[in-house]
Amino acid sequence: MATHVTNVTVRFSETDALGHVNNTSYFVYLEEARIRLFEQLGYGTDVTTWRFILASAKCDFVNQAYFGQTLKIETNVSKIGNKSFQLVHRILDAKTGTLIALGEAAVVYFNFETQQSEYLPDDLRERLQCYVLSDSEQVK
Repeated sequence: MATHVTNVTVRFSETDALGHVNNTSYFVYLEEARIRLFEQLGYGTDVTTWRFILASAKCDFVNQAYFGQTLKIETNVSKIGNKSFQLVHRILDAKTGTLIALGEAAVVYFNFETQQSEYLPDDLRERLQCYVLSDSEQVK
């Protein structure tokens, strides 16, 4: 099983008046991780061939993050369905490994011309399988 890793450095504009990362910024980090995973899977960012929509996103905040901190986002697949798949993200302090946040995303394979979901292609299903967590590794 592989884990996809994306690193981000917190920008000043992503913090709030209390000095920590604003809760909305975490969703931007999770989006960055998803897009980098899609690229790794062989699905680029050309909007004319884009096939994914986000059906659901969730983030649980565990510890605070701050300006200048480097965050490591680990991404895995928790479930592969017929037309969608579920991602799980762990946002960690890149230096200490401290858990900052846990995220989840439901992604649907989508045809924008017909405006309907479609079955996951076999090649995508195979590539996603490399990132699937075993039952014992699932985030609770």
